[in-house]
Amino acid sequence: MSSKEGFNYAPSGRPQPVVKPGEFVFAAAYLDHGHIYGQCNGLTEAGAQLKYVYDPDPKKVEAFVAQYPQARPVDSFERILEDKEIALVAAAAVPSERGGIGCRVMKAGKDYFTDKSPFTTLEQLSQAKKVVAETGRKYGVYFSERLHVESTWYAGELIAGGAIGRVLQVINLAPHKLSKASRPAWFFDKARYGGILTDIGSHQFEQFLAYTGAKDATVNFARVDNFANQDTPGLEDFGEASLMADNGASYYCRLDWFTPGGLRSWGDGRLFILGTDGFIEVRKYLDLGRDTGSDLVLIADQKQEQIIDCKGKVGFPFFGKFILDCVNRTEKAMTQDHIFKAAELSMLAQKKADQQRGQA
Repeated sequence: MSSKEGFNYAPSGRPQPVVKPGEFVFAAAYLDHGHIYGQCNGLTEAGAQLKYVYDPDPKKVEAFVAQYPQARPVDSFERILEDKEIALVAAAAVPSERGGIGCRVMKAGKDYFTDKSPFTTLEQLSQAKKVVAETGRKYGVYFSERLHVESTWYAGELIAGGAIGRVLQVINLAPHKLSKASRPAWFFDKARYGGILTDIGSHQFEQFLAYTGAKDATVNFARVDNFANQDTPGLEDFGEASLMADNGASYYCRLDWFTPGGLRSWGDGRLFILGTDGFIEVRKYLDLGRDTGSDLVLIADQKQEQIIDCKGKVGFPFFGKFILDCVNRTEKAMTQDHIFKAAELSMLAQKKADQQRGQA
């Protein structure tokens, strides 16, 4: 998958199985976003067995099977829901459809693992909460910018170990490459993708909660706009937001679709974390102007400065933890409350920005 296009971002790592062959079986469905490949890579490397694939578009299925020949195409989603061997359904549907699909999956007695953003409306979130409570199933989300990037995962481990003390502020810069000609029609329909803060912003709000340990936050400021794409009025090409967490930590994020063609990656994603005893910078996908690679963690504490190259050294522990959570009914990889709160904050920020533009 090309690193020049974010929608095809699908990292591969070394296999780290946590279950025996055939012990955890899953299916893939609704292949509208290329992140489904990253979801399936992570799960299979952690030992999950991919049994089925479903999508209404046979071309999408054909491309998927070329990558995962073990997946058997089925002609209806119900075939997957009816198979008692399937423990989990991984999906990357059009964002506005993800909530409804997840509720169907959970009502069928299976766990769900959707691409971000998990919802486009607060009503969808409310319905999913209700079904989770009724069924006891999991509504998992592929927040790939933390879960499938070695440097961002390692930054969390450093923070958990007390490397920079109490986290006071997080700043997240999340530029993306538009690749306009390659995008499907739904990408430009705000009702279907939910707005820029709801969509790619869901990554950022999840990171804020994860690094600060916050359980809730207040949206202080939010703004979205379409600065340079008037031919697609439904697209928001810029967004920003400021939040204050319930534990006093503050947050700022900027999202945009202005990555220039000359950049060798789909975005120069940067993360800045300030603590009481030091600070961390993460250069996720490249080190601008230098061939020092990606996945760099820069840290300064009370003793020294360090540049830590995480590439190929950390792996992607989330997927194994998530599979074991599904098997053991635990919440060690990520809690359901954390997932739903990250989604809620992204949509509340979007709502505040829409009100400012007179769109709400």
